[in-house]
Amino acid sequence: MAQLGDADAVLVLDETGFIKKGTKSVGVQRQYSGTAGRIENCQIGVFLGYASRHGHALIDRALYLPEVWANDPARRDAAGVPAEMVFATKPQLGRQMLSRAFAAGVPCRWVTGDSVYGADYALRRCIEKSGCGYVLAVTSRQRLGFKTVADWLEDVPTSGWQRLSAGEGAKGPRLYDWAWLPQGSDAAGGWQKGLLIRRKLAQPEAFTFYLTLAPEAADLSDLVRVAGTRWTIEASFEAAKGEVGRDQYEVRSWTGWHRHITLAMLAHAYLAVIRCATGGEKRHGRSQRRSAAAHRAGSAPFALAPGLGPAA
Repeated sequence: MAQLGDADAVLVLDETGFIKKGTKSVGVQRQYSGTAGRIENCQIGVFLGYASRHGHALIDRALYLPEVWANDPARRDAAGVPAEMVFATKPQLGRQMLSRAFAAGVPCRWVTGDSVYGADYALRRCIEKSGCGYVLAVTSRQRLGFKTVADWLEDVPTSGWQRLSAGEGAKGPRLYDWAWLPQGSDAAGGWQKGLLIRRKLAQPEAFTFYLTLAPEAADLSDLVRVAGTRWTIEASFEAAKGEVGRDQYEVRSWTGWHRHITLAMLAHAYLAVIRCATGGEKRHGRSQRRSAAAHRAGSAPFALAPGLGPAA
């Protein structure tokens, strides 16, 4: 963390799929893969990313072990799944990784993630107890008080929308209309909970909702910045795939998967540190997109979160 660490950094939770054939690879089954955008025969890995003004990298990982695997002694033995590993949902895995990061003193101020994690009350409470804020996506059906978050749209005045960028994308600023509504009174002193709403410019009927916990001094632009930081873990997935072979493995065992993924994360983090040291983060954005495009057509000391979990 000496190179990328920053007190205002954001921890990012997300999962990615690894398409596989057959039934022997640990944790494999037909399940939804966001990478493929459909149900596929695949493994799912849950990851914790770290994003600061210095750069971004992956700092923890966990293989999702479906219930059918967790309850099958023969398959567990064949794949070398440790006896202490029990079924855990993706939010539970995310909560475990966040707890490890907080316990290790990883410098950060915020947590963000998609609706898989935003809908989990225990995960939100874990973040709240850590002293960090969050901007976590939820589905339109998420209840807030006595109605769904979608129903809160009627409380946003016409003048309540602000056009702000969620960060630089491949085609320039990622502009959306944003609104924020304060909500709830159970936050600790000096903190405020609320509902952040994002509206697409080209599709004004398309909304994304986020539950937020922020210092009272934070403003809308702060929340938008954190929400936009989620793209960094997707960029990390793409870079680790194209630059260090994150998904290029032929192992089937629990230990083999964790060893390969951990080494790929370490190599990717090393590259992030080198870019930070040479001041190349912005410049790298262009070269990374070229590298990713080429890969699709065809390819320092940074401490990962201590106690990475099983098979570290």
